[in-house]
Amino acid sequence: RPAGEMKVATRTTMCAAMKRKAILMRALTSRTTTTTPTTGRFSFFSNHGDDQRRYNRRQNHEKFTRRRLQRGGASSSGGESWSDDDKSSSTNSNSASGGTINSPLLRFDDALYEYLLKNTREPKLLKQLREETKAFSPVGARMQIPPEQGNFLRLVVEMINAEKIIEIGVFTGYSSLAMLLPMTERSYDGDVRFHACDIDDDAMAVARKFWKAAKVEHMVREHVGDAKVSVEHIKEEFGENYFDLAFVDADKRAYMGYYEQLLPMMKKGGLIIIDNVLWYGRPVNPDFDKDKKTIAIKEFNEFVVNDSRVSHSLVPIGDGISICRVR
Repeated sequence: RPAGEMKVATRTTMCAAMKRKAILMRALTSRTTTTTPTTGRFSFFSNHGDDQRRYNRRQNHEKFTRRRLQRGGASSSGGESWSDDDKSSSTNSNSASGGTINSPLLRFDDALYEYLLKNTREPKLLKQLREETKAFSPVGARMQIPPEQGNFLRLVVEMINAEKIIEIGVFTGYSSLAMLLPMTERSYDGDVRFHACDIDDDAMAVARKFWKAAKVEHMVREHVGDAKVSVEHIKEEFGENYFDLAFVDADKRAYMGYYEQLLPMMKKGGLIIIDNVLWYGRPVNPDFDKDKKTIAIKEFNEFVVNDSRVSHSLVPIGDGISICRVR
């Protein structure tokens, strides 16, 4: 290429490079350096870009979270600054308390709960049982698990393919029927699938009626009387490592005893589900500090969260359930 053309091409290339550099410098000088008050870290934000909007959203979320924590009685630090006592108690326990609350807590009002029920599956027979239970015992109907919890139990039976189930505290049979219905879809070998333990034969009569309507009565063996005695008789007959799933919704003061009775009777990987472990909010209500049932629930919760024999999760379904998977 002639020398003149080479010089023109070189000048053109240099001009383009200088132009790009000038554009970059203008972009940098048009940005503002800001220190975020919550972290103390420097960030560069465009005066008109998406970064500023993201920063504003983060600031608003942090303000909202701080207000929620303060209304909930937490410290203004949100648990980020612990005392030495807090650190030692956290180290010596499996509890998650003492840490930062990562998101605002969901609170149910009537409209939100109605929305939940609208999006919860409930077989027609279970709905009929709810209505009959209300007629049978308007006051006692609150002892019956809610539809979303019944739906959860049905799902658990399907997920773990439970074949042998024991329930302590049947009442009118809503929870038992919820767990039995998925078993109708499997082949039946004639063995007892479900052991139903309750002290109230009148309530069991309602359950019996609906087991028959669902054509599952042949899978059930009833044990009417003191559940502790019934469980011992079942253990003598069937031995240990027998059950896939246990559901306990009975005398709260006997929870610890039922739990210890059931543990050796469960297969490895079997689930023990304990109901009412949030007990209408009473474990954190000072008015119930001397209530024997509340004390028993609190003692059980504090025990099971540290029990190395099981994997454990406390789930806020219904009135709270503890799910314990036997290791």
